[in-house]
Amino acid sequence: MPDAAGTTAPPKTELPWVLEALLFVAEEPQPLSALARAAGVGEGAARKALKQLAEDYEARGLRVQEDGQRYQLVTAPGYAPYVAAFLDAGPGQRLSRAALETLTIIAYRQPCTRADVETIRGVNSDRLIATLEQRGLIEHVGNAEAPGRPKLYRTTMKFFEHFGMRGPEDLPPLPEDEQPLEEASPF
Repeated sequence: MPDAAGTTAPPKTELPWVLEALLFVAEEPQPLSALARAAGVGEGAARKALKQLAEDYEARGLRVQEDGQRYQLVTAPGYAPYVAAFLDAGPGQRLSRAALETLTIIAYRQPCTRADVETIRGVNSDRLIATLEQRGLIEHVGNAEAPGRPKLYRTTMKFFEHFGMRGPEDLPPLPEDEQPLEEASPF
């Protein structure tokens, strides 16, 4: 039976492939609700089909990437050198050490403000945050409940794709903040 948009739900066995087609043509990460609506199914069925699609891709050159809210079709990290060569990614794509520091802080403390980043780095980070936002590696996601209502930033799906991760759960654990002095000293 067609839904409100006139879409008839596909057979259950074809749902992963319908979602694959939708993700293939989408220019931006898509929320589960939009994918389910377009396929004419409920969110539970869409989530299950996306999980099956992700499992099917494990041994292939593509991945289904999700950040807990949105889904996107991306290339597998292992094939990045071939994709970069094909796209002729030049040295202009490199990130400076300061940019990597800023990204690391935002990735582990997200959402966080520019002031949070500057407190940790100890230097002004206005320009770095603007550059990272322009490159699509971080995004403004609201404002903090603090004086002046500073912007809150988080990493984007493009960030995780760039570093070959599926989402925040793939970030390596941080080392313990405090170590006893006798453990920290090599002497």
